[in-house]
Amino acid sequence: MTKLDREEVQKVAHLARLELTKSEEEAFSKQLNDILEYFEQLQELNTDNVQPTIHAIEMRNVMRTDKREDYPQRDEILQVAPEQEGEFFKVPKIL
Repeated sequence: MTKLDREEVQKVAHLARLELTKSEEEAFSKQLNDILEYFEQLQELNTDNVQPTIHAIEMRNVMRTDKREDYPQRDEILQVAPEQEGEFFKVPKIL
């Protein structure tokens, strides 16, 4: 396993424009090494029959389907509109 030392943490911090104290460098070095160790454990898993996925859980659209419905109070709503044109709301042109 490749271990990250404080020098490598300093290099990454410099690239990320971070100023770290010596204690932060040591803490991040330990944390990053723990993460790398965990990834090494994951490397041991047999994934031959596992399909690649984009999301860990199934994603689906939970919105209702669009369908046109007549609104029974259409005339009442149009009466309070600032402007109307026939049976439609009239709005300013936006380009």
